[in-house]
Amino acid sequence: MLHALTGDSHVAGPAEPGHPSPGWWDALVGPGRALDTDRWFVVAPNVLGGCQGSTGPASVRPGSGRPWGGAFPFLTQRDQVTAETGLADALGIDRWALVVGGSMGGMRAVEWAVSHPERTGALLLLATSAEATAEHIAWADIQLRAVRDDPHWQGGDYHDTGHGPLAGLGLARRVAHVTYRAEPELQARFGRLPQGAEDPFHGGRYRVASYLDHHADKLNRRFDAASYVVLTEAMNAHDVGRGRGGARAALARVTASTLVAGVDSDRLYPLAQQERLAALIPSADRPRVVESAYGHDGFLIETEQVGRMVRELLAPSAPTLPGSVP
Repeated sequence: MLHALTGDSHVAGPAEPGHPSPGWWDALVGPGRALDTDRWFVVAPNVLGGCQGSTGPASVRPGSGRPWGGAFPFLTQRDQVTAETGLADALGIDRWALVVGGSMGGMRAVEWAVSHPERTGALLLLATSAEATAEHIAWADIQLRAVRDDPHWQGGDYHDTGHGPLAGLGLARRVAHVTYRAEPELQARFGRLPQGAEDPFHGGRYRVASYLDHHADKLNRRFDAASYVVLTEAMNAHDVGRGRGGARAALARVTASTLVAGVDSDRLYPLAQQERLAALIPSADRPRVVESAYGHDGFLIETEQVGRMVRELLAPSAPTLPGSVP
């Protein structure tokens, strides 16, 4: 299971130290659930470049005694899958029964299936694309500028100063969160209502602004701004066809039983992008649609619909064998 931009390995289970919220796909993983842990061994690695266990900009650079900071290398999704391949090797896993991911996780999932078709038994791609589009990059550029224009960014070398670019990261999260949700949902939930007793005509906030403040504060408490930059740049670099003769030639390598699904209200990764993926993957079934009012985040929220697709892909599988895990 491959997490999205600000996710991590805490895919299931209650809130715990270091993880202030329950697992991001908690309803999908566990005994008797779609990813039945009585049958399958589930692996959800922290992505390389992140800040929840894998090496990232906040990690100590070997030989320096100081954090990597702004010297951390530029990464692509392909680099991250190379690291995950090393993890699979270390665990003795020759072949995944299922590789599943949404958004940034879907980018890595498709890279797994193209780079290592012999190690990918089945594939579920959710709310993702074959490559980053101009609009993806445009939204991301605004977020990157917000972080880098914060005076506390200091070229990424802020980790041992006691002051990080929290204002910039918070602004980036506000922008991102609007793209993750859908306009009808925001209108239905918040409309033009003020936040409590605050008066927007006299410096107060609208309720929707308070909602964005809340999500900015949550991210600032658990995520490193430099990791946000590294991972956002890796998403911008996503192009499954790079160096492979284009997307059509690259996706022709996929042999896994594949389902591609999009969210009908997703304005960041609209359905046409998933339809293209499904059309270019020879082993893909017809594209599926997750019905949701929640926009891009629907792939995380609509676990019943996602669970049906997981069960469909795993249903024909033989009984669990050593070295074959989702």
